[in-house]
Parts: sequence; structure tokens; C-alpha cells
Amino acid sequence: MTHKVHPLARRKNQIGTGGGIITSYAKKLVNRVLDSGRLSYGPYLQQFERDFAKLHDRRFGVVSSSGTSSLLVAVQALKEIDGWKDGDEVIVPAVTFIATSNVVIQSGLTPVFVDVDPKTSNIDPSRIEEKITKRTRAIMPVHLFGLSAEMREVMQIAKQHKLRVIEDSCETVAGTYRGKPVGFFGDIACYSMYMAHIVTTGVGGIALTNNPEFAVKMRSLVNHGRDSIYISIDDDKGKHGKGLREMIDRRFSFISVGHSHRITELEGALGVAQLKFLAENLKIRKQHATKLIEGLTPYKEFLELPSWPKYSEHSFMMFPIVVKSPKVNIGELTAHLEEWNIETRPIFPLLDQPIYVKLFGNRLHEYPAAANLNKNGFFIGCHVEMKPKDVDYILEVFRVFFKKAKMGQGRSEVDS
Repeated sequence: MTHKVHPLARRKNQIGTGGGIITSYAKKLVNRVLDSGRLSYGPYLQQFERDFAKLHDRRFGVVSSSGTSSLLVAVQALKEIDGWKDGDEVIVPAVTFIATSNVVIQSGLTPVFVDVDPKTSNIDPSRIEEKITKRTRAIMPVHLFGLSAEMREVMQIAKQHKLRVIEDSCETVAGTYRGKPVGFFGDIACYSMYMAHIVTTGVGGIALTNNPEFAVKMRSLVNHGRDSIYISIDDDKGKHGKGLREMIDRRFSFISVGHSHRITELEGALGVAQLKFLAENLKIRKQHATKLIEGLTPYKEFLELPSWPKYSEHSFMMFPIVVKSPKVNIGELTAHLEEWNIETRPIFPLLDQPIYVKLFGNRLHEYPAAANLNKNGFFIGCHVEMKPKDVDYILEVFRVFFKKAKMGQGRSEVDS
């Protein structure tokens, strides 16, 4: 049933670009942690790692303080294990949140940017090989908005050129690509649990891999580069004789230059509860997205709406829109939405960020698809805090805009 807004009344509370729900079950698990007195890495984080890895058909999960820290330790683990040198190159898309390429720079490596598919905003595989050099060591595709990059082509290129693949799946949890979970394909896949992401623990990230050496190294790097013999306070329990002496000798030994990227059992409890709620979460997001697409289709002459191939499943972390007609001024449209308390955000401008212009020069013109998204792309919310009436409100606000601009189709409720 459609919840009509008649006449249109401006909301007091903003419809944000992200949101989450803390269930009663989540509160119950958090209280169990508080009652236990155990806040450091323990059973809830370990369960979350196992469950999240199983959900994505992976063997090992390593939690950290953010999706960014997961990406950072993934890059640094491969650099250390494979012997990459400072200045070696990692291919990244020209449209992504800045953390993707920042972790490459922070690891002493060089990001090499590749333009994106204008339909999906994900890396364009047909543009990758032209950027590969003798110093290229890895490709880092990003799965934006809840939609997988074209991993079949990416993996074929990586195999041909003997490159590692790190999947930045911070915005895509539980989507699928050709029947496999997003994040299934690369050497390592990294996800974010920050507020407003699909699975949220407030803060947090997780890296998944099938390679036990990579998992051990990443867990060490998350914990100051510590010898992996002692990561949890439980690791020395039940040790006797020679095993205990070895533990005592090594448990304060540090073998890498690592970080303090740990999180607590509180986040672990939230994560376990969030996975229990995940199917309902995704169902709500898809319902909102379907309604938004249907409601905005009358303006398809002016707006590029989300689309995806039949072999992919979208999990809709947010709802991207690209203005494709010169008849629509994106600034006027986003200002109109904001005035009516609908939050908007640009589609991840990257290469024209002040620090990147300083580091790499003004090069956005070399990436026409990215430049178009910078100029004409934005996204709005599509999350579990939103109700059907919120989606109706969003659609009505769009109708008002196009009605005033004299381009819309049909009759607006506010003018009835």
C-alpha cells in the first residue's frame, strides 16, 4: 500500500544515507559480554569471524578496527610475504572511497588508477591491462554500493600477469556474482562494519582469505606485529612443560611492524546479532530499492538509475543516481532534496581531492567515466531504518522537483 503525502509536509528528521537497527537480541548479547567482564578478543569475535567467513565461502576471518585497517593489513601482509618493494604498484579504480588508495600509499606502494564502468561505477576490466607495468603487484577491485565488480575478467587478468587480488568489499556484504558470494574470488577480501554499513558493529572490519599464511600474518599485523603464538589471552591456557616454556619465550616477541587495530567483544556480540538479522536487512533494502527504481523510472530520460547484470545480486548499501541530462542541474536537485531533509552525498570524488591533486597532479580528465560521476553522481539512503512511507516521501519530493522544472511525467500529489 502506498503511503501518500498530501499535501507534502517537510520532515523534521532527516532521511540519512545510512542507518542500522540494534535488535533486542543484539542488546542481550552485549549485556552478556558486559556481565562476563571479558572485553578483549574472545568467543564472540571468534564466532563472528567463523560465521562471516562461512557466509562468504571463505576459510579464515580476521577482525580489525575498520574496513580501512583490514585493507591496510591485507596489503602489508602480501607485501611482506611476497617481498614487494617500496614503489611497487597496485591497481585501483578511479572511483572509490579514498581509503582504498590511501592504504596503498601508507604501505609505501604506488596506486595506479583505472577508469570505471559508467553503468556500475566499478572498475572497468577492459582498461586494466593498459596500466600494468613490470612493477605491478596487485589489483584491488572495489565492489561499490552493494554490487560486485566484474570479477571473472579481473581474475583472468590477474592470473595471466601473476598478480595478487585484494577485493575491497567494504560496501558489499552478502551480494552474489555468478553464483558466488562477493569477496569469494581474490587472495583476500575486506569488509567494513562501520556505522551505516550493511552489517554494522559501530566500528570494525574483517579480512577473509583461504590462505592460512595470509590469515596468520594479518592477525599478527592487527596486533602490533606480534608473534602469532600469542594473540588471545586464552592462547597460553592449558600449556605445560616445553609448550609453556616456548609460549613464555615468544608471547612478547614482535616479528613485524604492526598496528593496534583490535576491537572488543562488544563489537563481536553486535556482529553475531547482525548476521542473525542479515536476511531481513537485505530484504528491506531490496524492497526499498525496487520501489525507488519504479518510482523514479518516469524520469529515466534525466536520471541514470541503478542497474546490474542478471548474474549479479545487488545488496544496496545505498542508492546511487547519476544525472544524465543537461536539462537537470545536479546542484539544484541535491539542494532541493536536502531542503526537504533527504541527505545526499557525491559518488566518491577521488582524483580531484586536494591531497591527491598535490600528490599526483590534476589528472581527472584522463578518466572520463570517473569525471562524469564526479560531476553528475550522488546517492541517497536505502537502508533498514527507512520505512515504506520514507520511500514514498522521497519519491514525492522528486516529483515536486520535476513538476517545478516542468519535465516530470504525470501529476504530483501536492498539486492535486
